Amino acid sequence: MRPPRRTSKDSFKDFVLDQLSSMPDLSGRVLFGGYGLYHRDRFFGIIHKSRLFFKTHALTQPLYRSRGMQPFRPGARHTLARYYEVPLDILEDRRDLETWARHAAVPPSAQLLLPFTDVQADSLNYGDLSAMAGAERTSFF
Repeated sequence: MRPPRRTSKDSFKDFVLDQLSSMPDLSGRVLFGGYGLYHRDRFFGIIHKSRLFFKTHALTQPLYRSRGMQPFRPGARHTLARYYEVPLDILEDRRDLETWARHAAVPPSAQLLLPFTDVQADSLNYGDLSAMAGAERTSFF
């Protein structure tokens, strides 16, 4: 019996999972023609047609929009407005992608000054998550 043939869709999913491999309690499930990403039991990401989408909220959505990213559209008549495509430069940088994934996986009220950074509250710029990617981190997962 031959092993199942790998597709480019599988390769992209494997790439994303490898980029996020340092996140504890990360899991995934096949989901409406794509693949759902979960932190523990919280759904926060979608891999669909070789594109990655993260859940956004009031603090993160403006950053996605300012970079020209679009919401997830699984079909011509459906849009999931809270899930936005992750920019390519973020996708390619493991540390930045992990930072963005953490913002998607943990609701803003649970982040309370983003415990994985040492940035002071008065200097936080919620519009630029990538600026925080280089800050010293401790895990909160």
